Amino acid sequence: MLTDDAYVARRLHLLGEWEAALAVVDPDAEPELHAEIAVDRWFFQIEGHEEAEKAVAALDPASPTAQLLTARMAYSRLLFQRDPRADDRAVAEAGYRAAAQSDDEKQRGWAEYHWGVLLDNIDGDPAGALARYETALEIATKSGDGYFESYIIRHLAHLKEPAERIAMLRRSLHLRAALGARPQTIAAQAALAEDLPENDPERAELIRTFRPGAEELRIGWLLPTN
Repeated sequence: MLTDDAYVARRLHLLGEWEAALAVVDPDAEPELHAEIAVDRWFFQIEGHEEAEKAVAALDPASPTAQLLTARMAYSRLLFQRDPRADDRAVAEAGYRAAAQSDDEKQRGWAEYHWGVLLDNIDGDPAGALARYETALEIATKSGDGYFESYIIRHLAHLKEPAERIAMLRRSLHLRAALGARPQTIAAQAALAEDLPENDPERAELIRTFRPGAEELRIGWLLPTN
C-alpha cells in the first residue's frame, strides 16, 4: 500500500513536476520510486544525471527495477549524446535482457518495450524492434494499461502505413491526455504534429499547444536549440 507521501509523489511525477516529486518522496522508504522519478527527470529535462545515477545505485543491483533503470540511463546517454560511455550499448541491452526475465509481467513488458526502443533508435533495427514492441503491446493490452500502451504505439506507429500511423499517434495522445500524464501528452502532441502535413491546420494548432508546455516543464528534446 502506498504511503500518503508516495501517492503525492506519484501524482506530481505524472504531472512532470519532477523536482517537487523528489522533494516529497522519502528515498529510504521508497527507493525504487525515488529512482524512477530521478531517471524520468533526467530523460525529459536532460538534467540531474548524477542524482539519477546515485538513486539507481542505491537499489539492489540484481533487482529488475535497478536493471531496467540502469539500462535506461545508458540508453539515454547514447540517445542524447551526453557523455556516452564505451559500454553503454552493451549495458543497456544487458539490463533490458535481465529485466525481461522478471516474474512481474508488467515489468517484463516495460523491459521488452525499452529493448525495442534501443534496437529501433540506436541500432536502426526496426525489424528486431517490432517483435519487442508486439510482446510489450500484448502485455499492455491484456492488463488494460493505457499509459503503457501509449508508449508502445507511439513507437510502433512509425513502422506502419501513413493512415494507421496517424491513428496510432492520435490514440497515444488521447490515452495520455485522459490519464493526466502531462509531459507524455506534450511529447505525443509534438510527435503527431511532426507527422502531419505542413499545411494541416491541426499541425499548427498542436505546435502552438505543445511548445509552451515543453518550455514550462523544460523538456530538453522538445526545446529549440540555439
